[in-house]
Amino acid sequence: MEKKNLNKTSTENGQAAAAHMSLDDEQRIKVLSPGMLVLKRFIRNKLAIVGIIIIVAVFIYSFVGGMISRYGETQIFYKTDTMMKNYASATVNSNYYYSVRDGKELKSSAQAAMILAVNKGQTRFTSGGNEFYLRQEGENFYSISELETVATVMYLGGRYNFKMENGYAGGEAFEEAFKAAAGAKQESFDFEGEHYSFTLSVKSYTVSKISNIAIASKSIIDMYSKDTPVTYDFRFAVEKAAGSDEKTFEVGGEKFELAEEEGSAMVYKVDGGTKTEYARMSSLLVTPSSGDVFLTIDFKDAVQEAIDSGAGSIDYTDADGATTHYTIERKDHQFDIKTESTTQLIDTYASPSSEHLLGTDGAGMDLMTRLMYGGRVSLIIGFVVVIIETVLGVILGGISGYFSGWVDNVIMRLVDIFNCIPSLPLYIILGTAMSAMNVPSQTRIFYLMMILGILSWPTVARVVRGQILSLREQEFMLATEATGLSVSRRIFKHLVPNVIPQIIVYATMGLGSVILTEATLSFLGLGVKYPYASWGNIINAVNDSYVLTHFWFVWIPAGFLILITVLGFNFVGDGLRDAFDPKMKR
Repeated sequence: MEKKNLNKTSTENGQAAAAHMSLDDEQRIKVLSPGMLVLKRFIRNKLAIVGIIIIVAVFIYSFVGGMISRYGETQIFYKTDTMMKNYASATVNSNYYYSVRDGKELKSSAQAAMILAVNKGQTRFTSGGNEFYLRQEGENFYSISELETVATVMYLGGRYNFKMENGYAGGEAFEEAFKAAAGAKQESFDFEGEHYSFTLSVKSYTVSKISNIAIASKSIIDMYSKDTPVTYDFRFAVEKAAGSDEKTFEVGGEKFELAEEEGSAMVYKVDGGTKTEYARMSSLLVTPSSGDVFLTIDFKDAVQEAIDSGAGSIDYTDADGATTHYTIERKDHQFDIKTESTTQLIDTYASPSSEHLLGTDGAGMDLMTRLMYGGRVSLIIGFVVVIIETVLGVILGGISGYFSGWVDNVIMRLVDIFNCIPSLPLYIILGTAMSAMNVPSQTRIFYLMMILGILSWPTVARVVRGQILSLREQEFMLATEATGLSVSRRIFKHLVPNVIPQIIVYATMGLGSVILTEATLSFLGLGVKYPYASWGNIINAVNDSYVLTHFWFVWIPAGFLILITVLGFNFVGDGLRDAFDPKMKR
């Protein structure tokens, strides 16, 4: 009896142990789950884990970094710099300057004709159908007048017969003045404050009234006050006084006095017994580089003295007591006057510092911030393009592989057509067209994603078609057909899920390729445009050899990010491919 109980106990223990060692359905599902097997294989792949770390780091840098960055994507930075800037130029004048009487006009063609007449020693010249009279009033000083015919004089039998024209009265005194000038063989005469000129043609004289319209002179007149203009009457009076013994004159009811000095002449305004400096006449032309700068005569005198003495610089104290240092550089017959100026400039290609950890680019923008936002664009374009090509490839590849026959032929010929399209020339044509149409930068990004996705789907379609051709004849598909499932459910519920592992591997490895393509297009100026950043258009700066060799921080960080991102996706793709391979060791 005792032995029987012992055997019974031993049998029960053996059954319990066998039950403990066996796998029930729940345990079998848990241990043999394909997803867990894939995950374990993937985790065992060290390069795949490195790829995951790289991708996560790049995503954090691009998306989180852009949100916490203190700078904006298109924020431009400036710097204050001291530089030598052109302040004025000086030259000894050798050209004629013209002053035209109010209400009159002297066109540039007439000025050119006047120069020719001076060089030829002529007193008359014609321009634009008008006749002008040229009279030398002094050295390098001419008056330019219009000629108006007032009389025609016939000389017959020793007598002058006058025919007045243009409503001019003439008179006996006028005739006598003309006869005296003609008898003395002169070409002009004065009458009642007016100047007249005449020419002889056979036996006929043409008498013209000379009306001054302008003066031409090589002298430069500078005013002491910037609010005082140099009028025609004032210039004419100063020039006349300089060439005569009478040094006092009146203009507009005001009295002036001219005091000649060596190489120049000072004009004083006389008010009772008081004389104040009013203007100066010289041959030195000093012109400010900016139209809103007024150069005082004291400054011009200092420049004149420096040029005469051969000094290369001057220290000038203005009316406010501020002393400024100017350098004078000679270039042929001209002197450039420069001074140090504090200017706000765009901080381009600034070296890495605490303010800008990776420096600034050629537009003065923070490179680290641009790389963050550029990473967003490059990654988003990569994922959107992969999604577009995957969706199109799965749909068309699934339909082609399931139906076969003429449907398969049509879709595969469409794939062949897309594969024959030269993608790079097409990108260049479309990029140039969008530039010509001024497509906005943001819209251009969407077009770029659509173009890349549409041109890339045939490869996915071929992969899906090949897998479905091998799966559609298996027993589980016969079961779906026997149960009466619709065609769409058979394809997308049972066939496509079995192809998903291959699609995931292809999409993961294709992400790196898309990022490289986008970077290449942006580098060529065909992709993402300013002001939006992408890693490709950041590297675009290296098309300048000077930037390539001197500013490494502009392109090396962007190139490094492209490198590690593509490597990361490739590592993950390789890891997934190995994990989904049933022949891999468990």
